[in-house]
Amino acid sequence: MKKIVAYLLLAVTAQLLVPSRAQSNGVVRDSIGATSSGRGGTNLAHHDNGAVILNNPAAMVNVKGSGLSEFGVDTVITDLDYSDPENNTSAVNTNVLPEISVIRKSLDGRWAVGFGAFAPAGYGATWKLSNPILGTNTYKSFGALGKIMPGVAYQVNDDLSIGASMGVAISHLEFESPFFLQTGPLAGAPTQFDLQATGASLAWNVGLQYQLDEWTTIGAGFIGETRMEYDGNVRAAVVGLGPQPIESRFDAEVDLAWPRSAGVGVAHWLNCRQRISTDLMWYDWSNAYDQLDIRLRNSTNPIFPAVLGPEISDSFPLRWRDSLSVRLGYELFTPNDSVFRAGYVYNTRNLPSATLTPLIPATLEHSFTVGYGKSWSDWQWNFAYQFSFGPERSVGTSALAGGDFSNSESNSQAHWISLSLIRRF
Repeated sequence: MKKIVAYLLLAVTAQLLVPSRAQSNGVVRDSIGATSSGRGGTNLAHHDNGAVILNNPAAMVNVKGSGLSEFGVDTVITDLDYSDPENNTSAVNTNVLPEISVIRKSLDGRWAVGFGAFAPAGYGATWKLSNPILGTNTYKSFGALGKIMPGVAYQVNDDLSIGASMGVAISHLEFESPFFLQTGPLAGAPTQFDLQATGASLAWNVGLQYQLDEWTTIGAGFIGETRMEYDGNVRAAVVGLGPQPIESRFDAEVDLAWPRSAGVGVAHWLNCRQRISTDLMWYDWSNAYDQLDIRLRNSTNPIFPAVLGPEISDSFPLRWRDSLSVRLGYELFTPNDSVFRAGYVYNTRNLPSATLTPLIPATLEHSFTVGYGKSWSDWQWNFAYQFSFGPERSVGTSALAGGDFSNSESNSQAHWISLSLIRRF
């Protein structure tokens, strides 16, 4: 058990240190692991991989045999483009995200417990952009969410199983870029801004699976909102209040939430060799990403508390809308213990053009996936490839004070390569 906990902590630490540069549903990943990724992210009505701890913990008790362990690596390669009247540039990034999970069932098969470490959400980008007021600067953002999730599942009867997971979520934020203050007496003032902050919070989810008949399984899951209060520090330099920028360091608090979500899924065997599945997911972005609130205290420059008081508060508008994710998957099982997978994902648009920035390049809407799995004895390895893209997005007049991203265009696409190894007990 001590080794398992150590591996989980190591996995989450690695996930937080490696930026996840592009996601599909806003900044939440469509899928975790090669099995789910190969069939379009569908997982709510399945019970064949460790990521069910995060998607639908009720599935743990339906795992074949006595349980499983899984280690996976997801590699993402992103291609981002951005242009405005002063810039026309692109950025290519490659990053690796690991995940690990263990599920064990009781001797009578009525109970199951599981532990998993996952990186279900994140965003990031690094640019060199010209600003008409501040010149050429680095625009860098990074946000990551990692979860350690112990879970338990119970088989109520032959058809119904229920489950829940509760653990800790760890998140880290970084922003380094020119920043126009959004509120207060200095609204619109250009600032050089370097923020780093980390937070932890309770994370939980619940789910159920119901075996409708021998061919069809229905699943449902709910993931609770993870509201973070980040603690960190800021190095800031306000420009335009004197002949030289006025610099200071601050202690920083940042309020931001990762959204709750709810979904239903169906997996149906067409025959003994072919299975189709679909998941429909809802994300509550309107409450989670309405605005980003920042509070600055303990300035190292006495000018700021003398003029603005002991605390400086600012709110960065996001105004995201709720979204739906439609996921479709197909699997073909061959007599030689192989499985071929394919899928498609569509995500409705949740990021309004008025607050779109290259710092959060969450513009992916469509994904096509393929996958392959091969079993031998108690082992199975899985491979998946996912290509995600979205339409070119344009910003007329930005809703952000300072107009830094007005009259801009952005585009993004991502290539995911996933590998996992599963051992069944």
